[in-house]
Amino acid sequence: MVDVSLIKEHLEVVGSDGGHVGRVDHVKGDQIELAKLDFAGGFKHHMIPISWVESVNENHVRLNLTKDDAKARWTEKTH
Repeated sequence: MVDVSLIKEHLEVVGSDGGHVGRVDHVKGDQIELAKLDFAGGFKHHMIPISWVESVNENHVRLNLTKDDAKARWTEKTH
């Protein structure tokens, strides 16, 4: 289990393949909201579950699925 307190704003989120998924905006419950102002996210907020997080270090949040898998399964934030 990942220590959610280590997931900080602006950390880069990468897939298991090292591909850029986005940047952390903030953690909301059991979801990570990705920053809207990120080219990879198409300038929209996307949500990914914390259960996808494999590890966290001072530079990255690494997911347990590839960049393409994450982007295929993330959800767009509803307003």
